[in-house]
This record gives sequence, structure tokens and C-alpha cells, in this order.
Amino acid sequence: MQIFIYGTLQSSALCQAVAGGEPLLQVPATLNGYAVLPVAKNVVPLIRAKEGAVTAGAILLDVTPEQLHRLDTYEGAFGYALINVTVQTEAGSVPVKMYLPPDDIAVGGGDWSLSHWVAEYEAMAVLAVTELFAHVPPLSRDQIARNWAMIEKRAWAKQSARRQGAPAVLRHPAGVGDIVVISKAPPQGDFFRIQQMTVQHQKFDGSLSDVLPREVFVGTDAVLVLPYDPKRDRILLVEQMRMGPVVRQDLNPWVLEPIAGMIDATESPEQSALRESVEEAGLSHLDLRHLSSFYPSPGSSTDYFHAYLGLCDLPDDHAKFGGLETEAEDLRLHILPFDRAMELVTTGEINAGPLVMMLCMLSIQRDALRSDC
Repeated sequence: MQIFIYGTLQSSALCQAVAGGEPLLQVPATLNGYAVLPVAKNVVPLIRAKEGAVTAGAILLDVTPEQLHRLDTYEGAFGYALINVTVQTEAGSVPVKMYLPPDDIAVGGGDWSLSHWVAEYEAMAVLAVTELFAHVPPLSRDQIARNWAMIEKRAWAKQSARRQGAPAVLRHPAGVGDIVVISKAPPQGDFFRIQQMTVQHQKFDGSLSDVLPREVFVGTDAVLVLPYDPKRDRILLVEQMRMGPVVRQDLNPWVLEPIAGMIDATESPEQSALRESVEEAGLSHLDLRHLSSFYPSPGSSTDYFHAYLGLCDLPDDHAKFGGLETEAEDLRLHILPFDRAMELVTTGEINAGPLVMMLCMLSIQRDALRSDC
């Protein structure tokens, strides 16, 4: 079978990840009467019939049944369906198949650029597709559509980790071959994932460790925001029920925390921090100050937090509840003096580690922030 591709599948890396098997040969081709347009609020494109337009793409040659099944799984999960089209090549007109998106996908403004997408998002897309096809048993189309946002968030976190700096002034400067993955089981879980693996790593004496069995909770990058009003010297905390304490059998699983949320795929930490502040606490005007970025539990989790102080006004009449019903959030908001918050740290009523850290860091900056008011 021959399939005309446009948009992101023109990336050989993504096309190989989706199709699997041997790399598919791509022959340049054009399709008359169609235009590639950006999807609203997304980084991927779609194709729409448009009189006079010409779409540049390529033909995938000799697609095997196995590769077609993987392509159908990937495209079909989002409602794309194969249609017959005729494209133009140097050799003339060629009848082929093409995946056409459903009509209900909204079109965004501006133009879509393959080179920009490759530079900024190709790595994330390949990581996401690699996870998708690593599921055992394989995901159905409905499961892919339902879990895709989380799959992309995890992929975005991995891409971000690869791009961030890795200073090693005091710690060991990691090199190629320092960690060897002996085996890796298919990840388990739905919304969250558990990864089982066996590894060896270089020891500080230069020798190689024994083969070590390990399990890691595969989460996403997240943001934390501690709203602080320096004029009134008060902060805002979020209270909600948390399942970690429930499973630990804590007598009170309602936890006091900063504003917090997962970073969406393609979002910057700052964009996520501002979005979560609106969604959870109705705070739309924040002056973000970065406090720290860190692993809260590096021995067992991939979670990586970006913590911010959010300078703002916190008047007495601020809302007492927050959160999004669409995300089943039931949040109570507390505005309290800074000194009262530190008392709650001392008594143990504030028991979320990131919040304790953020309050301590605020205590260091507090006098300078108040003097600038």
C-alpha cells in the first residue's frame, strides 16, 4: 500500500516510531485542492480541502500490513480515516491513500511550520509514540484517546529533562555507559505508570554495581505556586483530600499545600504556573519569582517540581473555594498570616514537604520583599 503523508509524519523519526519495522521510503509529492493548517491550541497540523491550495508532502511506499495496523491505531485514535486521493510526483499522477481528520477538529490561526515543529516538538512526539506502542496489552483506540494527554505530558517532561543543564561541580559527572539498563518491563498503569527494570551503575570506586532490580513511579513535571501578599504579609494555601495519605492510612488525609498542577505538553513552567493559579485560586495577576526546581523523591519517582513565589494581592474578600469541576477538584482556600503558617509547620499540620521548603525559602526573602512594597 502507498500512503500520502503531510505534517508531522514527514519527520522520519516520528514516522519510524509510528510505523515500526523497517524505515519507510518517502517519495516527495504534492496534493492539489488541500491545505495544511494548524490545529487550534495545539502544535500539530491538519489538512482541509481548499480550492486552489497545494500541499507538499510525501508518499510512503510499500507499507506492510503490520505497519498499516500501527498507522491506523495511531491516526484512528483521533478520528482520522483513510480516503482515496491522487497526488503528483515527478513521474506523474499517483493514486494513494491519505488520513483525513474529522470535521470537528478546530483550526487555529497562522501557518504551520514543519521545521519549527521538528526543532521544538519532534523529540516529545517520538517519546510519546514510543510509550504508546510499549503498552502490554496494546491500547485500544479509545484508551489512546483517553490517555494521550498524560502520555504527552510524560514525554514533554523527558524532553525537558534532556534539554536542561546538568551541573556537576560537587557530584559525579555522569557519562555514557555509567548506567546500563539490563532489562525493562512494559510500563504498568493507566493514568500514572510504574516502570520495572534491572540496572547496573558505576560505583564511586570505579567498579560496576551488581544487577539491581528497581521500580520507578513515572510521573510528570509539575509547578508549585505559593501566593504571597507582601503588603499584608499573608499567604494563600490550598486544602484538599489526597490519596497518598489515604493509602498510608493517615487519620487525616486533607492536606494543606501550595497551588500545584502538572505541566501540560508544550507548556513552559511559567505558563503552567499562571494557568494553575487561575484555575485553583482565581488569581490572575501574579508576579512569579522562581524559588527552585527539584526532584521531591528521586529514589522512586520521576516527578520534577518547579516552585514559584507568586506576589499578589490577597484581600479579605478573596474566594474561599477553587478548582475545576471538570477535573473533580474540591479545593478550600485559606488566607493566613505568614507567622501563622510557620506555626502550622511547627505543629505538623502543614506536612507537605514542598510547602515546608517554600515557606522556609520565603522566610529568607520575606524582609526584602516587604521593604520593596
